[in-house]
Amino acid sequence: MSRKSMVKMIVGLLVVFGALGRVVAQMPNPYGAAISVENAKKAAAPAVAEATKNHWTVAVAIVGPGGTLIYFEKMDNTQLGSAEVAIDKARTAARFKRPTKAFQDTLAGGGDGLRVLGLKGVVPIEGGIPLVMDGKIVGAIGVSGATSAQDAQCAKASADTVK
Repeated sequence: MSRKSMVKMIVGLLVVFGALGRVVAQMPNPYGAAISVENAKKAAAPAVAEATKNHWTVAVAIVGPGGTLIYFEKMDNTQLGSAEVAIDKARTAARFKRPTKAFQDTLAGGGDGLRVLGLKGVVPIEGGIPLVMDGKIVGAIGVSGATSAQDAQCAKASADTVK
């Protein structure tokens, strides 16, 4: 590899890591075994209850640590596109060990934060939160269908109940 190619590669890596550095640091929690289907259903219930209480229609996705879909629920009359978005928010939160709001905030900062758009598999929209049991990330929840803040409110209601 030539010196010029090596320099370009190093600069490219610094750009990527610089963008990640602006994103809130990942959770220090290690990954654990994937949340069970039974616990995933229980985890989704508070998000649906929060949405129902506020007259919002949402889709709720629970994924394991690697982003594999474990449980999905879509309320009647939820816009169809929200199904994919909920899953993608959950995958982002699980794989990157942080709430998707961290990426949203970084992107909103502009400048170097725009580099987040180049990260494969990142949905920089609030509403995805890692799920932690016994100090380990067992998956994540993603909610979509209302505003991103409302989606996050529903996701937080669920994440707070996972033990």
